Amino acid sequence: MNEQQTIRAIFAGGHTVAVVGLSPKAWRESFGVSRAMQAAGWRIIPVNPVVAERGETILGEKAYATLADAALHESIDLVNVFRNSEDVPPVMEEAIATGAPAVWLQMGIRHDAAAARARAAGLNVVQDRCLKVEWMMRDRPST
Repeated sequence: MNEQQTIRAIFAGGHTVAVVGLSPKAWRESFGVSRAMQAAGWRIIPVNPVVAERGETILGEKAYATLADAALHESIDLVNVFRNSEDVPPVMEEAIATGAPAVWLQMGIRHDAAAARARAAGLNVVQDRCLKVEWMMRDRPST
């Protein structure tokens, strides 16, 4: 499956995205698109240990300390990684362990070995693309 087919499959089959590393600042920067995704039926589940410890919510949703904790309480269709590239291998292993069907490494984040490991485990993987930009463009015809 090529990257565009993978992106289409993720959007067609997903309704809940666990965003690992999503902070209140990142949420504010992408407020409009996040709200549009929610309006279209997506739930955005924030995973951030600092926010979780303080008991904050993001987009009205409880923040979880770990992806594993979120997966115990939520059905996750997609894991979107906002963390640094050195954090990707453990996050990818956690995504595989939780049974998440897809992982999206946010723009600027690439980790070919971790992505290959996830693909070998059967996950759909997109690297170095912006989920929110792709989501906004998903219904537009290709040029």
